[in-house]
Amino acid sequence: MENISQIGLEITEKLAYPDILVISRVFQPQDPVISEYVYSRCLQDPDRVILLASNCAGNAKFDQSSEFPIYRWPCFHYFCNYGFCNFFRSTFNVIFSFILAIKLYYRYHYRYIEWCHGDDFPALLLLSYILPIRFFIYLHGSDLLSINNKPFWRSLFKLTLKRAEGIVCRSSHTHNFLKNSLRLDTPTHIINPIVRPERFENSKNQHIWDNLRQNIRENYHIPETAVVILSIGKLVKSKNFDRVIDNIPLLLTIGIDVHSIIIGEGRYESELKSQAERLRIDNRVHFAGDISPKELASYYAACDIFAMLNGESSENQNIQNIDNGEVNYLEASYFGRPIIASRLGSLLDIIHHGKNGLLVNQNSGYEVFLAFKKLCQDQELREKLGRQGQELVKRKTYHRWLYNSEK
Repeated sequence: MENISQIGLEITEKLAYPDILVISRVFQPQDPVISEYVYSRCLQDPDRVILLASNCAGNAKFDQSSEFPIYRWPCFHYFCNYGFCNFFRSTFNVIFSFILAIKLYYRYHYRYIEWCHGDDFPALLLLSYILPIRFFIYLHGSDLLSINNKPFWRSLFKLTLKRAEGIVCRSSHTHNFLKNSLRLDTPTHIINPIVRPERFENSKNQHIWDNLRQNIRENYHIPETAVVILSIGKLVKSKNFDRVIDNIPLLLTIGIDVHSIIIGEGRYESELKSQAERLRIDNRVHFAGDISPKELASYYAACDIFAMLNGESSENQNIQNIDNGEVNYLEASYFGRPIIASRLGSLLDIIHHGKNGLLVNQNSGYEVFLAFKKLCQDQELREKLGRQGQELVKRKTYHRWLYNSEK
């Protein structure tokens, strides 16, 4: 990683190639949501991209080995101890991203900016007037929520979007929310997240998958013949892990040998464990805690069904919570696992009913039970949906296609 303060003004032939500055307030090597989305984008065009992001713990080694240049602005964590944490952090992000973007322009003379979040957009708006560049702006669910109810910022944000070359939404759900809340003529593109196999070591070796599957099952004392249901996410009430647990005794009653593995941490964990004990299935509901991406491969391999029954709350909560967990559904499909999911939001971009999983009304206990029963009893159906899921996850929309009109 190069020190931003030491950037010179001399432009060499090698440095003249990159023409896209990607700016992301969040870019942490292990973050599975926005950072992974941004990283996958950068890897599509490593020769064209320069990345500018805020500093984070443990990024130095990652930045040095990157295929594309990465520059960082400082992050003042000590302000988080005070009440104006968000205000100070946003102000510093605006100032540093603005100044360093100009400095990088004199080094690279990039032609485009891809702004990877709606937050701190005033810096982007100023840059669009000062620099001879065009820009694209990415929108995630939380970006729209933070601005939508603030009239002044909403009008300024709308001006920024109008000046954009294009808007990138991570899901059709976010796109529809944008369309209904801000009426714009700016071209809008839906680019769903993709699975990056490099997150998982030896992810294409079936023999290794089989070994991983066996190891996890042995660790939790799960027979090979048992059906394992995997759920991943922050352990909060809106994720409805309790509804997965509720179905375990019902499935046992009809003679299905079934286990549940839950990955994640959160304040709802103690309640979920108490629920399993109350139902006398605590030996069949296994809490794995927080798991690294490399370890996740073992759990995807070990399971037979991936199930997440996100709850329907307010529209605002749906657009934020569902968007943040969609990567796990994609990864489950990549590993050939059928999915049971709520018929909500951005999940409709990822799960196609009867193709790679089953969509259910998460508030209908009977409908949820029938979905579990159907997949648990029908191994051929599980394998069919898994194969079709692997094919669907290969269909990708690339950010580089934003520039196809130039060709």
